[in-house]
Formats: sequence, structure tokens, C-alpha cells
Amino acid sequence: MEGYGPQLPQIPQIPQFPMPPQGQPEQAQQQGFVWVPGATTVGVVFSGGVVLASEKRVTYGYFVTSKGGKKVFKVTDRIGVACAGLVGDMQILAKEMEAQANLYSMDVGRNISVRSASKLMANVLFNRRYAPLITQTIVGGVDEDGPSIYVLDVLGSLIPDKYAVVGSGTEIAIGVIEESYKETMNEKEAKELVTRSIKSAISRDSMSGDGIDFLIITKEGVTEESIKF
Repeated sequence: MEGYGPQLPQIPQIPQFPMPPQGQPEQAQQQGFVWVPGATTVGVVFSGGVVLASEKRVTYGYFVTSKGGKKVFKVTDRIGVACAGLVGDMQILAKEMEAQANLYSMDVGRNISVRSASKLMANVLFNRRYAPLITQTIVGGVDEDGPSIYVLDVLGSLIPDKYAVVGSGTEIAIGVIEESYKETMNEKEAKELVTRSIKSAISRDSMSGDGIDFLIITKEGVTEESIKF
């Protein structure tokens, strides 16, 4: 019965494009690897305060773009943040948190607590979830409740802890810290432990290196230190 009745239109063939492997964007697959910024960033609570630290290397793929990148930032006289991820996103997040903490202090009439500052940052990250700031963040400081740190991911998940590591060197550094960490450590012991953990990560992680920036927070205030190697 060919030719009988109305003829249906031909449905055009939809072109088929090869899909990249799951979990890897097409652009990254074309280049042969994923552009993942690396870092080894550590936060540790000791008996009198908090040590935040990160190495200095900034990478783009296999290329070292800077040997002096700063990933540790002072927010208030008693609070700091340490990040791993995109440096520009870290800087935006630190400046946003510093501004909001100052507004809180002027509005309420007292300094913001570490927990409140961490929750504030979590809200900022969650509100940006559709255009996220690509950072893993450790917030640390000292307030009326004593020293504390909080770990945040890209979407603002908030986890309190006594020590934490984020970035590409996490697997190596966290083992060193877990072996020797004690809550009764003093400032010198905490700094030595953090230094040893980051140096261990640097020895195996090609995306970390070139020195360490420290932010040491106590009741007396914030001290910034830096070493190169």
C-alpha cells in the first residue's frame, strides 16, 4: 500500500557525539588531564590557640604559576581562614567574611564568635551553590569558648574538629597529624607538627611546595609567619 494516504514527515537523525568519561569535563578530556588546583592546608587546635598553615605553590594543571601564593588570611584579631582551591575564590571569600564580621561587630557591639563566623561563611557558600566558589576552607580562631576550628566544603557543609587538612596533599599530611596530635600541645609543638605534616605532603604531592605560611591565633591576637624552602 505504498503511497496510500498522507505521508508522514521523515524524522531527522540526531547527531551522536562521543561523551567524555564520567566525572571529567569534555575540555579537560581533550587536553588529556583535569585542571585541578592543588594545595596542602592544615588547621590544628592546641592548648592555647589555633595554628592555620598552607604551602605557597599555585598550579594550573602541570604548570607552576606562582611560588609565593598566599592561602591563609586574617579575618579579625581572633579569627583566620586557610583555604585550598582557586586563589581568586579564596580571596573573595576571605574579603567577604572580613567585611561581614566587621558589620556584625558594629551592629551587635561585640566580636563575632568562631562558630558564628563559620556559619556566616557556610551561608555565603551555600547561597553561591549554583555558581560556587571553588574552595575547601578551614576557619579557626579563639573566642570565649576557647580555641576551635571548622571545616567547610564548596557547598557550605560545616564540620567542627580539633585538626583538619584540605587540598591535594590531604592523604599524606593527615596521617602525620593523627599519629602525633594531642590536645595538650603548646604553640611550639603544634607549629612543629603542622610543619612536619606539610613537608611530608610536599615530598609526594607535586602540586604543593615552595614554603609555608602560618597564622597563629591566641588570646593575645594573630601572628603571621612564613618560611621558604
